[in-house]
Amino acid sequence: MQTVLASMGSRRHVRQLRLERWRMPDGDFVRLHFAPRQPEQPAAPLVLLLHGLEGSRESAYVGSMMRAAQRANWNFAVLEFRSCGGEANRARRTYHSGETSDLGFVLERLIAQEPQRAIHLVGFSLGGNVLLKWLGECGALVPEQVVSAAAVSAPFDLEVAAKQCDERYRGLIAKHFLKTLVPKAIAKGQQFQGILDAKAVRRCRTFEAFDGIVTAPLHGFRDALHYWRSSSCAQFLASIERPTLLIGAVDDPLVPGRVLPHDEVARSRFLTALFPSRGGHCGFVTGGLPWRPRRWAEDQVQRFFALHEAARRPFATSSPCPSRAATSPQV
Repeated sequence: MQTVLASMGSRRHVRQLRLERWRMPDGDFVRLHFAPRQPEQPAAPLVLLLHGLEGSRESAYVGSMMRAAQRANWNFAVLEFRSCGGEANRARRTYHSGETSDLGFVLERLIAQEPQRAIHLVGFSLGGNVLLKWLGECGALVPEQVVSAAAVSAPFDLEVAAKQCDERYRGLIAKHFLKTLVPKAIAKGQQFQGILDAKAVRRCRTFEAFDGIVTAPLHGFRDALHYWRSSSCAQFLASIERPTLLIGAVDDPLVPGRVLPHDEVARSRFLTALFPSRGGHCGFVTGGLPWRPRRWAEDQVQRFFALHEAARRPFATSSPCPSRAATSPQV
């Protein structure tokens, strides 16, 4: 119920967002939506938001996080992964739970443009997995401008999460996402003839089938299992060296409570966990009207960011991870 209420909640978003399309090194692009300019807050910290599977700036949790940042008089931006936001991308590949190079490139460019601006990162669901994996991959090389991070309802173990979606509620969770994933995959096969079997894609009713037929071959994995096990963020948590908040509910219908990383949190001085018994998946509704719910997780994230922003020191110069010139023009 938490999951459903949250997804059906108000999508009142901040108006007048500025859309930019950033060209990636391979010639493709990603879309970023920036907050309205605030001349009175030129040095305000920036919150960079990463959405979940098939999400966009229109996702309810994204709107809630944007409003939380705005209430704090902070800047924010939403990174829409390739093929998301209603615009097909140009490359053969799209996005997936373990794809972190786009995030690295976007951060490098943001830092190159404004090296004295603090950045705080928040990812929801798939976006949380991407974020945690990137933080772990970079470890101590995360640029100092990235002050803190938060992941809400990250899957931690993609194999378990995929099977949970395929099997619970007669597979309704997987089928919900496949309603958009399958048509996008078919369109990608038409864009690049011969890369996918359209008939096989249409028959997909589970993540196991879809990730084996589409995600794995498009992104260089042997099969679905190889993709899941290579991309799950739990194995990267021990290497994270930035203050990071993990929020996940024990009753999450997509991510069972048994995969919540209690041991990894206990062993790390950088990880903080909030694992309540209730909250669903990206839900955490604490009251309000059904069409205008009050959301707990986004407020906790903004509070965590504010604590670490208040404690940070002035920046020196640092090398972003991964090292690459961030000078590509907008598309």
